[in-house]
Amino acid sequence: MEPVHGVLLDIDGVLHVSMQPIKGAIEVLRWLEQHGYATCFVTNTTTLACATLAQRLQGIGLPIAEEHLITAPVATANYIRQHYPGKRCWVLTKGDTAADFAGIELVQSEADVVVIGGAEELLTYEAMNAAFRMLMNGAVLLAMHTNLYWRTSEGLRLDSGPFVRALEVATGKEAIVLGKPARAFFEQALLSINVDAHEAIMVGDDIENDIGGAQGTGLRGILVCTGKHRADSPLLKRVHPDAILPSIAELPRWIEEQE
Repeated sequence: MEPVHGVLLDIDGVLHVSMQPIKGAIEVLRWLEQHGYATCFVTNTTTLACATLAQRLQGIGLPIAEEHLITAPVATANYIRQHYPGKRCWVLTKGDTAADFAGIELVQSEADVVVIGGAEELLTYEAMNAAFRMLMNGAVLLAMHTNLYWRTSEGLRLDSGPFVRALEVATGKEAIVLGKPARAFFEQALLSINVDAHEAIMVGDDIENDIGGAQGTGLRGILVCTGKHRADSPLLKRVHPDAILPSIAELPRWIEEQE
């Protein structure tokens, strides 16, 4: 096997659950830094601006710098600036990501671009119908991600992916997806650490978005079982991780075995 030079890490379900660090996560991040591995933190979290998220993670002891963090809203805003400059955008997402959309005209109606993020309780019938009408009037549909659900300390929670799918079915339009598992998202992360895909690994808790997406981009995918998917998930019939680890704490040993 190729030695590992770069490590992409999902955050929620890998490094923490409901902002409680997973046992060993802080030590592993320090180990990666001490041993010179280029790391980038890649998350479909859409509820916090990049700078705010970095501060929150540092606040629970996870040494994650903003410049090593790529979020789905950042990737989405970059895409809009490149492909739809000057267009009016309606963004439905919970929390404060406005800082990531600096310079983009955000509107409440008659948008050219409809963006669905992790909106949770904001995904009401009224909001979905407003999005539906804008799309039927010619707007483009962007999705920060199409996650189906995630794990919290209270249990699983439905995410925005099924709502994006509903809009696709109703309008006959296909959403452009900007977060994981989009190839462009992983390529952006690899570029930021200057490591080729075959020398990098992706560590995640989501079999399709993290592991499948990474493998489709040429990385090795490592599943950890502390988040939404376990080692007995039926999804493993379709996607085959390069390794399945009980938690992030086992990662250093696995990396050393590849050398």
